[in-house]
This record gives sequence, structure tokens and C-alpha cells, in this order.
Amino acid sequence: MSDKYCVFGNPIGHSKSPIIHSAFARQTRQDIQYTATLAPVEGFADAVASFIVSGGRGANVTVPFKQDAFQLVTRLTPRAELAGASNTLVFEGDEIIGDNTDGVGLLRDIMVNLGFPIAGRRILLLGAGGAARGVIGPLLEQHPQSMTIANRTTTRAAALAEHFAHLGPVSGCGYNELSGRSFDIVIDATSAALSGTMQALPAGTFAPGSLAYEMMYGRGETPFQRVARNQGAAMISDGLGMLVEQAAESFFVWRSVRPDCAPVMELLRGS
Repeated sequence: MSDKYCVFGNPIGHSKSPIIHSAFARQTRQDIQYTATLAPVEGFADAVASFIVSGGRGANVTVPFKQDAFQLVTRLTPRAELAGASNTLVFEGDEIIGDNTDGVGLLRDIMVNLGFPIAGRRILLLGAGGAARGVIGPLLEQHPQSMTIANRTTTRAAALAEHFAHLGPVSGCGYNELSGRSFDIVIDATSAALSGTMQALPAGTFAPGSLAYEMMYGRGETPFQRVARNQGAAMISDGLGMLVEQAAESFFVWRSVRPDCAPVMELLRGS
């Protein structure tokens, strides 16, 4: 019988994770079944429990449950503990182990797939939710010149910056405090792609030669990407590469086999 895995989210119909993990399984000859599960907004823990009872071996977690997963687990990996959010679960006996592969996925996409170095760069991270928490630590570990977290609620950005301050030069602010500042890497970790609107960014936010990185994927040109194009960002990317790379890290956590991401990204871009 195939080992069972899934992704929990709400909404979940748009998820490409079943396609990705099925492709990984064929490539590495792993016998797994991977499905998408719509969990009730107030019923995440029950959905996980039901999946475990049905024989589930592990799961991915997406919006809006990453911090719910963090609270649910019985043991955390160091990177999940640092992030304060979990996107990967491993079910071993009575334990639920929480991991976070978002940061690894983002770094591999930016540094390897896009060939854009992070060391010495000025980073602007938009948003202070679960998506942001998963990538701050790994980004700071690459020794950027600075990182600024901007959020509609300034106190939330400041608190997040304080949480990660021991790893490097990071500060938090409101969007109204960005005037007159330029950044080499601007990452959108907000839900603006879902809502269709975003907070205004002042002229000059994108430095010459900058990278604009949208964590969302598959929604055409997002408001963030439109602003980046209008402000002259040199490179604009969506988060499909990050999605595939973080999935590959989850697959490795579960199966101890690391798949090749390139053919899977090619498959998704062509679909």
C-alpha cells in the first residue's frame, strides 16, 4: 500500500503540491499517494488527527494554517522553532514533528535558480505573517547588508525584527517609513496577490539591478509585480520556484531522497 501524504489548506483547490509530489515520486521511484485536503478554518487539528488515523505519514501545511501547525506539533526542528511556523509535518508513532522548509526553498530559488546573490544586499520583506516568518532566519544567515520588514501594523513588524535580531541586522517599520530608501531584493510575503490590492511603495524602492520576488504563483501579474515593473526592477519572479524547492526539501525530510527540481518546474511552467 502506498504511503499517504497530503497538503492542508483553505482554500486548497489551486494547490500544485499534488502534481509536484507525484512527479517527485515518479522520478525517484517512491511509492506514495499525495492529495490536497481542505481543512475547516477552525478545524485544522481535527483534520490532521483524521489524516493520521487514516494512515497518513506526513503533510504539508499552507495558508492559513502554518502557525496552527506550529502550535499542534509535539516536537519542532530548529528551523521551525526559529520561524515560529511550520509547513511540513512528520507523523512518527505518537509524535507530530514540525519542520519549516520555506526558507530553504526561497534561498535555493533566489541563489541557484535565479542566480541572484544575497550576501551584502539590502532586503525589504513585505508582510509579517507566517510566510514571512519562515524565511527571515535563512535570509539573515546569508549575511545581507540589512533587512527591513515592512507591515501595515508597525508593532508587528518591530516585534518580528526583535525576534530575529540575534541573527543579523534586521529592523521593522510601517510602509510610510520607506520613503527615501532603496533595496536590492524586495520580497512580497503578503496576501496582496489574493486580494488584488497592496500597500503603496514609494518611488525609488527598487534599486538599480534589483530583484522583485513575489511569493505567490500562478495568478498572472500581481499588484506587487506590476509596481516592480513600473519602478524598473531588473528581475521579477513569482514564487513557483520556491514552491517546488520547498516541496523537494519536504520530500527529502519524508523519504531521505532529494528529487531534481528542474524538470518539475519545467512541467509546471508548461501546464
